[in-house]
Amino acid sequence: MQVEQNQRQSETGPATLAITFETPELMIATLGPNDELLRILTGAYPDVQFRPNGSTLSLLGDPVQVRKAQRVTEEARSLAQRGSRMSAETIEQIIKMLSAGNRDAPTDVLGLKILSGRGRSIRPKTVNQKSYVDAIEDSTVTFGIGPAGTGKTFLAMAMAVAALQDKQVNRIILTRPAVEAGEKLGFLPGTLSEKIDPYLRPLYDALHDMVDPDSIPRLLEAGTIEVAPLAYMRGRTLNDAFVILDEAQNTTSEQMKMFLTRLGFGSKMVVTGDVTQVDLPGNAVSGLRMASEVLEGIEDISICRLDASDVVRHRLIADIVSAYDRWDDDRRNGRQRPRHTK
Repeated sequence: MQVEQNQRQSETGPATLAITFETPELMIATLGPNDELLRILTGAYPDVQFRPNGSTLSLLGDPVQVRKAQRVTEEARSLAQRGSRMSAETIEQIIKMLSAGNRDAPTDVLGLKILSGRGRSIRPKTVNQKSYVDAIEDSTVTFGIGPAGTGKTFLAMAMAVAALQDKQVNRIILTRPAVEAGEKLGFLPGTLSEKIDPYLRPLYDALHDMVDPDSIPRLLEAGTIEVAPLAYMRGRTLNDAFVILDEAQNTTSEQMKMFLTRLGFGSKMVVTGDVTQVDLPGNAVSGLRMASEVLEGIEDISICRLDASDVVRHRLIADIVSAYDRWDDDRRNGRQRPRHTK
């Protein structure tokens, strides 16, 4: 697309730049609902004035900030052209990526579509998430390690559904330890299915976001999708399957070895978990923590680490994760944190 841009800048005066969009519709899509782009850009670059008019957006102000705002707008426009829906989170991620000087352009990261379904597209939303998705694509076994809200399980499941739709695999197997790592279900009321259902429910919830809910019972009955506790993996060889082990920090080292050695021909495995949220009893070593050390550097195994900057849930979750990380660091280093009193 040819975009007309006129820029006038003196050595000491303000810069003026006009970005012309092909259509008013593209401009509306770029600015996002309720002009989210302009609202966020105004906060990020207070020395720039933004003046939309028809299919043109004019920028006036400090030359350095004008150029930065121009880059953000152009990246947002490119994403809108690819069909991405603009949101406050998307625009903030563009600003963060450009400020950090990442090698990958925001359009290349945020524009990668993994799966379309139920009226929306699933895409990575941070550089680390893009690296994680690439690792799943390229490796037979991938570990996704990071705090809650970083998209570890959700993106893995999106890749699994995409692989099933593309006939790269014949089935999807979703598993996690039931009742922490011990899988002690006897004290719960109901049948075995009723006992394990609460511990597998998060996997069902993610599945419902990607697959037509009406088709899920049929896929489960046919065995195309299997959701089962980790104990059900013992003694099996999983061929032509996309296998996801969730909450893997609550496996023992023996359980983790058992799971990884279920790998069959034509299969992929993704192991996800948060090593800071281990619920194992006593002094048991987390199988996820051990595996990430033992298997580091083995060909065709990728170990991806995500952090608070990759949290894509409510913005407060990233702040909460960071606060707990600081608290843990202070405690390990013997520092006293001030108490907040009214």
